[in-house]
Amino acid sequence: MENAHDDIDNNLWVFGYGSLCWHPGFSYIRSMIGYVKGFDRRFWQGNTTHRGTIEKPGRVATLIEDKEGVVYGRAFQVQDNEALSYLENRECALGGYLTTIATFHSRDEGKQFSVIIYIATNKNEQWLGEASLQNIAHQIIECSGQSGHNVEYLLRLADFMHRYLPEAHDEHLFTLEMLVRSRIKEENMCLATLMGNRDFVIDLDEDAEPAGNERAEANDRPPRENSFQFSARIPSKSLRCVKM
Repeated sequence: MENAHDDIDNNLWVFGYGSLCWHPGFSYIRSMIGYVKGFDRRFWQGNTTHRGTIEKPGRVATLIEDKEGVVYGRAFQVQDNEALSYLENRECALGGYLTTIATFHSRDEGKQFSVIIYIATNKNEQWLGEASLQNIAHQIIECSGQSGHNVEYLLRLADFMHRYLPEAHDEHLFTLEMLVRSRIKEENMCLATLMGNRDFVIDLDEDAEPAGNERAEANDRPPRENSFQFSARIPSKSLRCVKM
């Protein structure tokens, strides 16, 4: 066990708490789910490329310091410099994020090691800052960018948390999810269209998922009735979508 722990410490890991959780976009050796301490997740960072435009910037997640805070997400063991170059462009050049180092705790508390985290602060040009959850939800509904709709970013992150980290509590994220889903239903928007009519395969290590029968049940568990997965499984001919 000691050698395995040393092996982890001697490798480069990146912690994802936003879109990296469900769409890393780079090659990696392995991943595991867990958390970092001393932060809270907030949708206070603006985005004018991936999930918004200069005219209508979207809202994406960043971390703010909080001594009592805990943020759950996914750690990736980086395979090569190509992955870091990709992340540098995606998160820093296009997203306005900076890098910092924190300690990652695997969900089973058996592993701890240092991870790189990309964090946006109020010093970058895209920073939007604090706002009411209602206003943030409204902005998310209204925005989309080159990578897709802002709604997709929010709901895929929330779904990842519900499915793989059901013990995690994130009032900010889940309240935004509730507000956005309610607005979509009220305005009769097409959820499948907002989600891009696509799905992503999340490949987690076995030791990061529930073991044995619990793992099988987690993978076979039917999606919630109002989830994007449910809408995506409806035959396309039966979908009646309003134009966005």
